[in-house]
Amino acid sequence: MTATPDVDATRLASPDLLRSVFRRHAAGVAVITARGEHGPVGFTATSLASVSAEPPMLSFGIGTGSSCWPALSRAEHVGVHLLGEHQRELAATFARSGADRFAPPTAWHEGPEGVPLLDGVRAWLVCRIHARVPAEDHRIVLAHVLAGDHTGPGRPLLYHQGGFTGLRD
Repeated sequence: MTATPDVDATRLASPDLLRSVFRRHAAGVAVITARGEHGPVGFTATSLASVSAEPPMLSFGIGTGSSCWPALSRAEHVGVHLLGEHQRELAATFARSGADRFAPPTAWHEGPEGVPLLDGVRAWLVCRIHARVPAEDHRIVLAHVLAGDHTGPGRPLLYHQGGFTGLRD
């Protein structure tokens, strides 16, 4: 016999329900960067996913209302950075609206294809954008991996219950 959810605990689909459920889902933290018309742009993403190994492809979501969307809508290449638990402030900086995300203390350099690459991250990839798939007020970006490095320091940074945290043993 299967348990039936309590009717009082069942809620109809809504933005608040989705947010509440996904606060319970621990997700790795990434920063996506691109070269913009007026300089580098970037944002914190927890929607990063591996799509294909052959050929190497990944996806991430971005809101069309994001300050980064105009640059990402035209970019040919992006940088994808996996953050370490020592980079909570970096994650917060790239999540903060209106912040000068590439100003000190953010350390970065220009990488392959002119993509801004963040220094000191656990891993990074440079990708060529394959498609931008409409998904209501977001776009799902599909990108082919061109180059990268997985040898950075630290343990992974996670986003859970509305904040940044590390793994617990």
